[in-house]
Amino acid sequence: MVDYHASNSQYSSGPQTYMEQENDWDRDLLLDPAWERQQRKTFTAWCNSHLRKMGVQIENIEEDFRDGLKLMLLLEVISGERLAKPERGKMRVHFVSNVNKALDFIASKGVKLVSIGAEEIVDGNAKMTLGMIWTIILRFAIQDISVEETSAKEGLLLWCQRKTAPYKNVNVQNFHISWKDGLAFNALIHRHRPELIDYDKLRKDDPLTNLNNAFDVAEKYLDIPKMLDAEDIVNTARPDEKAIMTYVSSFYHAFSGAQKAETAANRICKVLAVNQDNERLMEDYEKLASQLLEWIRRTIPWLENRAPEKTMAEMQQKLEDFRDYRRVHKPPKVQEKCQLEISFNTLQTKLRLSNRPAFMPSEGRMVSDINGAWQTLEGAEKGYEEWLLNEIRRLERLDHLAEKFRQKAAIHESWTNGKEAMLTQKDYETANLSEVKALLRKHKAFESELTAHQDRVEQIAAIAQELNDLDYYDSPSVNARCQSICEQWDMLGALTGSRREALENTEKQLESIDELYLEYAKRAAPFNNWMEGAMEDLQDMFIVHTNEEIEGLIAAHEQFKSTLPDADTERKAIQGIQEQIKTIGQSNNIKFSVTNPYTTITPESIDSKWEQTLQLVPQRDTALQEELSKQQSNNALRCQFASQANVVGPWIKQKMEEIGKISIEMNGTLEDQLTNVRDYKESITEYKPNMDQLEGVYKLIQEALIFDNMYTQYTMEHLRVSWEQLLTTIARTISEIENQILTRDAKGISQEQMYEYRASFNHFDKKRSGQMVADDFRALLISTGNSLGDVEFARIMGIVDPNNTGAVTFQAFIDYMSRETTDTDTADQVIASFRILAGDKPFITADELRRELPADQAEYCIARMAPYSGPDAGPEALDYMSFSTALYGESDL
Repeated sequence: MVDYHASNSQYSSGPQTYMEQENDWDRDLLLDPAWERQQRKTFTAWCNSHLRKMGVQIENIEEDFRDGLKLMLLLEVISGERLAKPERGKMRVHFVSNVNKALDFIASKGVKLVSIGAEEIVDGNAKMTLGMIWTIILRFAIQDISVEETSAKEGLLLWCQRKTAPYKNVNVQNFHISWKDGLAFNALIHRHRPELIDYDKLRKDDPLTNLNNAFDVAEKYLDIPKMLDAEDIVNTARPDEKAIMTYVSSFYHAFSGAQKAETAANRICKVLAVNQDNERLMEDYEKLASQLLEWIRRTIPWLENRAPEKTMAEMQQKLEDFRDYRRVHKPPKVQEKCQLEISFNTLQTKLRLSNRPAFMPSEGRMVSDINGAWQTLEGAEKGYEEWLLNEIRRLERLDHLAEKFRQKAAIHESWTNGKEAMLTQKDYETANLSEVKALLRKHKAFESELTAHQDRVEQIAAIAQELNDLDYYDSPSVNARCQSICEQWDMLGALTGSRREALENTEKQLESIDELYLEYAKRAAPFNNWMEGAMEDLQDMFIVHTNEEIEGLIAAHEQFKSTLPDADTERKAIQGIQEQIKTIGQSNNIKFSVTNPYTTITPESIDSKWEQTLQLVPQRDTALQEELSKQQSNNALRCQFASQANVVGPWIKQKMEEIGKISIEMNGTLEDQLTNVRDYKESITEYKPNMDQLEGVYKLIQEALIFDNMYTQYTMEHLRVSWEQLLTTIARTISEIENQILTRDAKGISQEQMYEYRASFNHFDKKRSGQMVADDFRALLISTGNSLGDVEFARIMGIVDPNNTGAVTFQAFIDYMSRETTDTDTADQVIASFRILAGDKPFITADELRRELPADQAEYCIARMAPYSGPDAGPEALDYMSFSTALYGESDL
């Protein structure tokens, strides 16, 4: 027979299979009777702690295992498996067969039984029996103990060191001397069940009391049988390591359930903290989105209101209100919209990194909904500004027309004053022939004058009609005045015809006529009408918008002034006729009325109107020159705005192109890129005074009512939109880099991997737009060694492009790659953790959650878990499976 101690030191089941070989042990100490006694007691108690589950126990370890029956039963209890059917005979051959079945089962678990045979066990060889039991303990009680990938013995030792580290006078370095004073045993119990031991009352110099206290408490409260005597440990220079390890392993298994519960609780706390933070971000997004949409909802009707005002002042106040909206009210909302989009992207990144379902805002609050509402707002804004300017132009035109109507009406009414009385008098009835002829000629001259005034009446009617067409607010009074003028004109026409008929009837009896008076009247009437028209034109209001228009008026005025010498010649000729009349009368001693019988136009009135005309000419010169100066000033404003806009516009376009390149290039680490973009943002912000200066010039242009600018293609609206897009793009780029840093750190992606991801993405981003179309993305995946079928590629596109845009962003790409190469907590892990807390039950109670989790997270779970409706469920049972499903979504389970 081979000597067991010589060939199988420490009852090893193979070279370093379960325990490291300790070469520094003294071979003679292996035969120490004290150690053998300790092993007998410890191994016997350990075996009985398992056999009692079947109502069986042993008294003598080498005798009670000889027939193999209790040995086979022990293996079935500790392994949970059934062995081959035992032999029930009483003969040695039956015993050997049963022991061999047990040894074969041990060998099937990967244990090499060196020098341990069935015959030695049947013959009651104590050393071999103890060696076999130690091999079983190693395999089934110690082998699976591992802390931080250590071996079984080292793992058990490390566990003891960590659990006892906070306790004074305890320094666990081994499984023999470190346990002699009993404090280590007490520390293990106090660490897990502090209510069972008053550790502060224990003394290092009283090992017997310490050991007995620990062994008694373990047996009474922890169901760990007493495997050693305190006296054996104290009175032995070096307690048996196997006995101590066996005893300590019982403590480990007794407390392992608490360890699992602690680990499970920590995992659940971590998951719940992430979920609580995400829910807070979701609530913040919903609140901000609702506020922004409500502001847009209130603002759009105001911008869509096209109810015109009656006066220019009221419309200009509306324009000023609109400018306040653009300068004061809208810019903060632009920032809110940008921040809302950034918050939404950050939240989605956090959800992806924590393996949570994507956030779906409530109906109507998606980013796309906000963008759509914002576009509607800007469309209404643009239309409102155009309407305001058009309406101001209309009111300006109406004011001009109304003033022109009043001037022409006043002139006509002044002319018609007294005409009705003149036409209705009967002076011809008592006049002589010459007087009748004079009256007839006078009347014909009046008809000529009346015909000349026909154009003025038509002009008045035309202006009134135009005011009606343009919806002038005071149209009723205009129409009433126009109607009165027309009715009076018709009446004058009728009276003129009646008087002419009467004079012609009388003319048959009257033949005398004064040709000179008649000639005077014929020439004075059109000349007088020309002067009245000239004075009316010189006082006529004008409205122009360009240099060319005012220069045209100035040229026309100069043309008019060139005709004045000829007009003066005609005036002198007419006055000469009057002088000729006086000369003839005096020469022929003819008595006649000083008043011209054929016209009311006197030489004095002609001279007076001529003087008025000459006075109005320089006044007209001054008005035209002032308007020319105004138009030149307006043109200077156009040039000033254009010179600045032609710089700002290309600058914004250049910066947009530069920030587009930054978002796809790889220059330095992500932190470097983030610093560069933030510095870039500062340089952009420093350009803001140029925009403010341009806004100031634009305000002057609007106040001057300048509506066009031929010197630039840029409008203030276009530059504002471009500037806001530039600021939004920079903010979005900063957010994307921050999300990439968040993804890199959370997933443990190295800088080299980020470079590789970016290089691959840029290579397949053919359009350099920062997005890949589906075909390019598929080519990228194939280039990494993935052979993708249509179904698998459709699944991946559903991950990286959940909104079916047909494009893949760089952020979605690195999220996908990091998900493929790193591990995150899953729904299965959370369910397993809850199952541990629930003691393997398919449900958990509120009391269990409050006992195992922090108060706030326990209540968080209780409020969200549905009642469990399975079998054996009480009123307190909660369904943790459905809760885990809600955390991760159905697709993860």
